[in-house]
Amino acid sequence: MEARTALRQGPVPLAVRMRPTSLDDVAGQAHLLRAGSPLRRLASTDGTSGAVSVILWGPPGTGKTTLAQAVAHSSGRRFVELSAVTAGVRDVRGVMEKAREQADLYGVSTVLFLDEIHRFSKAQQDALLPGVENGWVTLIAATTENPSFSVIAPLLSRSLLLTLQPLTEEDLGLLVDRALEDPRGLAGRFRLAPEAREALVRLASGDARRALTALEASATLAEPAADGDGGPAGEPPLVTEELVATAVDRALLRYDRDGDEHYDVISAFIKSVRGSDVDAAVHYLARMIEAGEDPRFIARRIIVLAAEDVGMADPQALPLAIAAADAVQFIGMPEGRIPLAEAVVYLALAPKSNASYLAIDAALADVRAGRIGRVPMHLRDAHYPGAKRLGHGKGYRYAHDGEHGVVEQQYPPDELVGRDYYLPTGNGFERDTAGRVDRLRRRVRGIEPDGD
Repeated sequence: MEARTALRQGPVPLAVRMRPTSLDDVAGQAHLLRAGSPLRRLASTDGTSGAVSVILWGPPGTGKTTLAQAVAHSSGRRFVELSAVTAGVRDVRGVMEKAREQADLYGVSTVLFLDEIHRFSKAQQDALLPGVENGWVTLIAATTENPSFSVIAPLLSRSLLLTLQPLTEEDLGLLVDRALEDPRGLAGRFRLAPEAREALVRLASGDARRALTALEASATLAEPAADGDGGPAGEPPLVTEELVATAVDRALLRYDRDGDEHYDVISAFIKSVRGSDVDAAVHYLARMIEAGEDPRFIARRIIVLAAEDVGMADPQALPLAIAAADAVQFIGMPEGRIPLAEAVVYLALAPKSNASYLAIDAALADVRAGRIGRVPMHLRDAHYPGAKRLGHGKGYRYAHDGEHGVVEQQYPPDELVGRDYYLPTGNGFERDTAGRVDRLRRRVRGIEPDGD
């Protein structure tokens, strides 16, 4: 029964109980916590930190609320927390008035933590400006959406934008281990199998709150072992990989982001898109998303696929891939899975051509092999003093003076005249451009009269 007492010591979730009270105890975000950083200065108690407001932008569970509370506790400032989900303009103005009163009468400064500021309307954000402008409050605002699109410009200009990164597996492992032993957490009353620890870290996908919530739920399932035959007498109940899978109601994918499975799945994904198997491509995309693969990594691979394997067969593939990457950055996960899926489906169904990819590689091979040559005299820059005396630009024919904007003229160095790098396929858009490429080459090289 001791385990139940420890686990259910109150309605406060494990993730909240384990929240650090000082910046030194924060796991991850080392790039924001170096000596002399804005957050360190905000947390100082020597009066030199000023009242610089900050906007914390990052995925869920990366420590935005934790950092805000740690700053307030470390600095000894008055701390007020509002959520943009429930607070209105009246609430904001009330906080500002109280903060001004505390500063004027008692010399006490206030830290206002505003969660999900992107949910505030323009009018609500405008209500923050007097307090921030006059230093009545030090605003620490948190958002999961790009502040450039969700925060008004006057507030952005008066704040420092700090970007939080998803927690690493090492950071998450540290948090899980700490919660397992800390008196505020599970107080050493449970054991955690190595495979279960790995599963918790993997399923968290960089989100500390998710990792600790899953640990707490898994420990709840392990409690009956304390009363039954769940393990050797006297040993704390064991949280196993199976209990973690049951607690989070998800299959535990065998996917090591630094191991063979990572490379195998991304390889199969790339080859499925290239091979135009849309269903297999979506399957491997789902496996990567569910296993917690970095969506930015997936988006980068999609962009490469669009340029390398679809190419000029469908010139819209690359803009769509870039749009998907921008969308993921803008809206985050899990909604980011939708534009990623749209891009994958589009690329898998698109006609394929690697002609552009082969063209640049062939040109690079020639350059590296020394097939370079001098720039033809008529193409050289003739704008600086003395250039024309050297013959630069002499004989150059302006393309727009020719019929259809094309004239016969040598463009490559002598050594590369007649060398064809781009060889269009008969697929998609390139089916229509192949004839144009041939006609342009013949006309430019003088194989046919200009007027043909």
